[in-house]
Parts: sequence; C-alpha cells; structure tokens
Amino acid sequence: MASDRTAALFFELFSGLPRQGPGSAASTRRALGLVPDIGPATRVLDVGCGTGAQTLVLAESSPARIVAVDNHPPFVDELNRKARERGLADRLEARVADMRELDFADGAFDLIWCEGAIYNVGVEAGLRDWRRLLGPGGHVAFTDACWRKPDPPAECAAFWNREYPAIRGTSALLNAVEACGYETVGHFPLPAAAWWDDYYRPLQDNVTAFRKRYHDAPDARELADQCQHEIDIWRAYSEFYGYEFVVLRRAQA
Repeated sequence: MASDRTAALFFELFSGLPRQGPGSAASTRRALGLVPDIGPATRVLDVGCGTGAQTLVLAESSPARIVAVDNHPPFVDELNRKARERGLADRLEARVADMRELDFADGAFDLIWCEGAIYNVGVEAGLRDWRRLLGPGGHVAFTDACWRKPDPPAECAAFWNREYPAIRGTSALLNAVEACGYETVGHFPLPAAAWWDDYYRPLQDNVTAFRKRYHDAPDARELADQCQHEIDIWRAYSEFYGYEFVVLRRAQA
C-alpha cells in the first residue's frame, strides 16, 4: 500500500532523533517550574510523547507519576525502555493511544503536558477535550507555533498558511485558551537553540543520509525535499515565528 510506504518512509526519516519537534530540557524544566505543588501524588499525562525526551525530563525533575501516550508503538517501546534503564519505570509508563480518543476517567490527572503535538487536534479542541480529564485546579502545559513579528515575508507566510493555517500571534493564542475555560499561569518563547540543537540539526543529518539512500525513489525524494524546505524556512525566517510555551490552570466552573 502506498500509504504504508509513506508512513514507513516518514518514520525512517525521523528515526534516531533526540526529539520529534522543537524543544529542550531547559524549556521543559522552566515550564514545569510554573506548576505549583508537584509531589509524589501528582498525576501527569504527557500527550503525543514521541520518544519521550520531555517525559524523561518531567520524571527526573519531579516525583510525579506519569502516563505518556503516543500512537506510534516503536516510540512507546523506546520510551518504556529508557524509563527502565533510568530506574523510572515504577512511576513512568508509556502507552499506545490516539490523542484524539483519550480513554481516561474524568478528573484522572492533575497536569496534562503536550510539547509540539497539540496542533494535531487543534488548540481549542484539545483544551476543551482535556478539561474533563483534570481534577480541580489542574494544569495544562503545551507548546504551539506563533507569529513573533507582523508581516512575514511571502515565502514564510505561504509555508505556514499551508502547514498550519491556525498559526496566530501570542496574544490571540492566550485569548483563545482562556475562552476554553483556563487561566494563564505563564508563558515564554522557546529559544532558537530549542529548534536547532536537538531537532533541526540532527534532522538535517537524517535528510542528507536519506537522500543518498533513496536517490532513485521519487516519493522518498519528495519527503526529503519537504523536510529540507521546512529547515530552510526556519533558517531564513525564524525571527518571524516560534513556539510559545504556555502553562494554564483549569478555571473554576
């Protein structure tokens, strides 16, 4: 099946990366510091965890109990293996699950975490769906792409309007999340290093090697071209956009 091959090529291209999107351990810890009273009884859900770079930081930076979910079984297996290796498996469990259909009881968690994945369901849709999963006073932390400056160059605007039409300025994002029944605790932009060091730099290496392996396969070359274009857009126009890390508290009903 063509779709099976496409998926296989995609996961091959993104295999071995430290993380599956922009982020950094320092940024995860900074956002975690905005969430009060995290203790051994705190229940955390990491949505769209990938191979768990941020999940492991959460586990190593707090005594919380964590469930992490992703829809790609090899990512889940890798995270569970890392948790065992680091002695965290007694309070960190990764499971295969679809973030669009989270089958957990109401009020099951005190904190929901989602780095670089909420765009898959949409910020408003995700926050409204997740609200029922939070206990009273529960928190959500997520990252989402935002415009940093007005009037981006045409090539940059065209890229984002195609890839993520919901991109908006930070103020518009904060207004939208508060309309979903949350109060903003704090927010900050990811630094440029969070895009390059553990994501685009190793992805660039993968793209280069991938091109060599599939130099005679048009579908693989097209995928590599798409990834290369994304990297090139960031190199040329990163001053105009970035990820905002937002920490919210569930508002009282």
